[in-house]
Amino acid sequence: MAKEPRLVVVSNRLPVVLEKDDNSQRLKPGSGGLVTALTPILKDRGGIWIGWLGTTETLSIRQLRTILGPASEEWGFRLYPVLLSDEEADQFYYGFANEVLWPLFHDLQTRCRFDPAYWRSYVAVNAKYARVVARHTQEDDLVWIHDYHLMGLSAALKETGVKRRYAFFLHIPFPPPDLFLKLPWREQLLRMLLQNDLIAFQTLRDRRNFLGSLRALDRRTTVSGRGPAIKVTSMGYTANVAHLPISIDFKGFSRQAKQSDVAAQAKQLKEIYHCEHLIIGVDRLDYTKGIPERLNAFRLALRRYPELRGSITLVQIVVPSRERVPAYGALKGEIDALVGQINGEFTQGGWVPIVYRYQSIPRDELVAHYRAADVALVTPLKDGMNLVCKEYCACQVEDPGVLILSEFAGAASQLGGGALLVNPYDIEGVADALYRALTMPLSQRRRRMRLLRRNITQEDIFWWVDNFLRTAAGKALGDFPESTLPPLFPRGRRTMRQQEAD
Repeated sequence: MAKEPRLVVVSNRLPVVLEKDDNSQRLKPGSGGLVTALTPILKDRGGIWIGWLGTTETLSIRQLRTILGPASEEWGFRLYPVLLSDEEADQFYYGFANEVLWPLFHDLQTRCRFDPAYWRSYVAVNAKYARVVARHTQEDDLVWIHDYHLMGLSAALKETGVKRRYAFFLHIPFPPPDLFLKLPWREQLLRMLLQNDLIAFQTLRDRRNFLGSLRALDRRTTVSGRGPAIKVTSMGYTANVAHLPISIDFKGFSRQAKQSDVAAQAKQLKEIYHCEHLIIGVDRLDYTKGIPERLNAFRLALRRYPELRGSITLVQIVVPSRERVPAYGALKGEIDALVGQINGEFTQGGWVPIVYRYQSIPRDELVAHYRAADVALVTPLKDGMNLVCKEYCACQVEDPGVLILSEFAGAASQLGGGALLVNPYDIEGVADALYRALTMPLSQRRRRMRLLRRNITQEDIFWWVDNFLRTAAGKALGDFPESTLPPLFPRGRRTMRQQEAD
């Protein structure tokens, strides 16, 4: 019987956050879909997680053991850190990752800064991650690499003769060839990616863009197979290439939304905000999220449909992010000004049209807002997937609301049948969609939300983990129900869905 491979997760950050309290340091669990998805499977199967702690502070081996040792014991899998200097964080993370790859892959190439020093740092830091991976892994391990920060990791490992099975998942979009080819290091980056055994993207469009870039640089590129996973040969390498949309813990969000304390909190929100209809927007501070465009569309809706004044409130939650990057500080200033202008124009009596919260909020409070909201405005200019829209639908357990979704979010390919799709650059179209959502008959709202919830239930986060690992293990995906899929590993481990049911 074949031995089950140990799972090694490698991401830019570890699934923990290092917090300082006076002179002491402590860890708290990180947030986000990746942590939610992979922590249970690592606990069940064992394995390790490698990533940056998020600090450039110099820490001794003893300090690291003191900080990470108890967490590893508690969680049931090992945590191994990658240490970055101030210069590496500036040039690798804030530089190449977030001033080159992030804007380019989100179709915003005018924001790119193609500094050769950034590229050299990117290559060097990927090699640093590779040394940590090599030190703590074995030949039969499955190394699962995550996102745009680490596209050079498998190549760096192979350069030093480290043989592992490598699988890579890109959480952000892959740009069309005419944009990607503007990257000065385009061929080097593609060659790096092709050294993974599996390369997976969020959507079929992302996979097509990737293949188009390969063909533009190598006319001998060939593709074989069909369906979600295919085989590609290009530039002297052969890899499996798949599209597998990431999702959420649907049942977890839905259960929490049904809890009595969350239901009571949701009921109070409209009284607190003095409104009949609540609209929710939840975004990380980022220029790809389309927040200024959304605010302008909301202002236009209030001007175009005066009957909405006094009855609707937009609660816009913005989670602080990358505040050291100048573009993000400028974006926050723009959002602050727009909120002030709109509230100054329309506020009357005890009603304020926009409640703006620049902060992270606890999950139970977020779930209550999702449940209470009559409309969710999810209008990024470009997004790999966007999980806010899925979280909102999971929490619509009573008197369903309406999802307004950007057609440029990866989730649109899954949820377009039930959402109102909009072009986020078209503020008139978004304003009209908002009015349509607020006046939509209950029967239509119910039909649309049933469709949305069914789609997310069928392809939840556990479906994603199971099928990614199945594909990485060499088992082709098929267009058939999960219940008919063969077990991932010979030992007959329970699938993640079965674990969730327990």
